[in-house]
Amino acid sequence: MSLLDDNLPDLLAVLWFLACWLGYTRYATWKGRDTACLASVLHLYREDWMRRLLLRDNRIADASVIGNLERNASFFASSTLIILAGILTLLGASERAVSLLADLPLVQAATRGMSEIKLLCLAVVFVYAFFTFSWCMRQYNFAAVLIGSAPMIGERHVSEAERKAFAARAARVISMAANQFNLGLRSYYFGMAVLAWFINPWLFMLVTAGVVLVLYRREFHSDVLDVMVQTPTALAEMPKEMSE
Repeated sequence: MSLLDDNLPDLLAVLWFLACWLGYTRYATWKGRDTACLASVLHLYREDWMRRLLLRDNRIADASVIGNLERNASFFASSTLIILAGILTLLGASERAVSLLADLPLVQAATRGMSEIKLLCLAVVFVYAFFTFSWCMRQYNFAAVLIGSAPMIGERHVSEAERKAFAARAARVISMAANQFNLGLRSYYFGMAVLAWFINPWLFMLVTAGVVLVLYRREFHSDVLDVMVQTPTALAEMPKEMSE
């Protein structure tokens, strides 16, 4: 029982961390179905993009945009591997890391075993991030194939219903890729919260709650969301300094 009592704050912190991460992910998905958020509004813009793509003969710019989005995911996937390499290096020198942390103010003393568990938890977070970013890259590849297969303007055997279906399908694939990218970014946010665990489990819980608040604010109440949901008339009436 003494071992459980000694590690109870860490156990509570981990449960709180999982509840916040998984709970917010489910909440954001549920709330985004009937509330304007970055994901839902951007999906509407992607549908407009795909409809306009079908009106152009030259799709080079569209393919370039997909390539840029894929490169963003590739950058984060590569960065995640570097972070994982650093975590594995720390696992090999955990005693030295523990001694360095012990000299910092407000740091709760931890055994080598507990420090290794914390590092392994941090590694799990970034392994998940790597898988989400790599899957995001593949989905952007799928979107590039869809753009390459988009019907041309002069194809008479393609009906208007088929063109609308293609635009909706392509926009959906791009939004699915963007959702994976968003999940990967959330992993980075929550990975930053795990760093607070090395200082104090109660601080870890506080920072985790702060991450959820930041994510909620940015996805559902950010200034850029307010701009994207406004009508062109409202945008035209905005002061010049705000529109910039």
